[in-house]
Amino acid sequence: MLTEKQKLEVLTTLGTELNQVKDLDILMEHILTEARRVVNADAGSIYIRDKDQLRFTYTQNSTLQERLPEGAKLIYNIFTIPADKSSIAGYSAVTGQALNIQDVYRLESTVPYRFDQRFDETAGYETHSVLAVPLKTVREEVIGVLQIINAQNEQGNIIPFSEEDERMMVHFASMATVALERAQMTRTLILRMIRMAELRDPKETGAHVNRVGAYSVEIYERWAKEKNISAKEIQTKRDVLRMAAMLHDVGKVAISDQILKKPARLTEEEFEIMKQHTFFGARLFIDKKSDFDEAAAQVAMSHHEWWNGKGYPGHVDLTTAGPGLSFSIEQLKPRGKRGDEIPLFGRIVAIADVYDALASKRAYKDAWDEADILETMENGAGEQFDPELIRVFLSSIDVMRSIQQRYPDKEE
Repeated sequence: MLTEKQKLEVLTTLGTELNQVKDLDILMEHILTEARRVVNADAGSIYIRDKDQLRFTYTQNSTLQERLPEGAKLIYNIFTIPADKSSIAGYSAVTGQALNIQDVYRLESTVPYRFDQRFDETAGYETHSVLAVPLKTVREEVIGVLQIINAQNEQGNIIPFSEEDERMMVHFASMATVALERAQMTRTLILRMIRMAELRDPKETGAHVNRVGAYSVEIYERWAKEKNISAKEIQTKRDVLRMAAMLHDVGKVAISDQILKKPARLTEEEFEIMKQHTFFGARLFIDKKSDFDEAAAQVAMSHHEWWNGKGYPGHVDLTTAGPGLSFSIEQLKPRGKRGDEIPLFGRIVAIADVYDALASKRAYKDAWDEADILETMENGAGEQFDPELIRVFLSSIDVMRSIQQRYPDKEE
């Protein structure tokens, strides 16, 4: 439990820390972790406003997490509630006011909001003290709600949030909102690039790339923890991987519609042209200015490499190619990268991309049954995929299912 001095020190450095996180999903996780730490709360959630709805976007709960096996993650459903005064989060969103409630089961009959007990009943949890704080921009626009649950004293007993806790969370929320706006802008820019690719290739949708990004982060995080990589490095790498994975196929914008949208099987010559999307994508990031540029170039270039060396494009030096990239991989006949020659992020995204392709319905195919998908992926270990990463992937399948529900395809 933090002292008052430590709480102030956290708030002093928090703005800088939050602004170092670029990906929206990872930022929300970081915001909730730090908010709970500052006021010693057992649980919390973030709602993001979408017009007249609040989308339940992220949650943490230490009590429920402790009930899970070691290494397992808390699985939660994504849902929306009206942005109105009927709920605690909704009231905070529409009024722009913080709510500090001592016990949600003892609300006065005169207040317009009510606590929905269904979560507690389903999860076997007891919510009591709640602090709901609007995420308000400098323009006084509420973009979401930070909701912290069950303050605890040093003995671990549930207590009400203090007035000082409320003041701290209001200050915290103002800093978090600045970081969230910036991260939302970054996500929007990435999705605009994806929509550009989607105009060329209907398979390259926002839902698809969000899933591939989320799958990739889950695989990396579990692998990294097994390797005893520091929490700080994991946090940094997750951030750049999430965004880089979303842009894995952005090079398809340079491929002809005759090939991308061909309803039949590609000829050998057409497939050689299709392969070029890997280095077209990597070329977008060749003038590297950041870790993200490095990661995005690696992923774009190597997510079709195979563990056994039979993938593509292989050992191609982008710096020697002319601006038009008129050569083909077949003409160069490069040696395929194999094993650890393939960058880690490329090996991870290869698994995430294939899994999502098999699990997704498209105009030209139905989604595969999960049992067939997992059998195919497992059989590809040591051939197409890194066998160690496939093991990690298979151990994470419950989280993969939840990611599919979080980013569903639009109905055709």
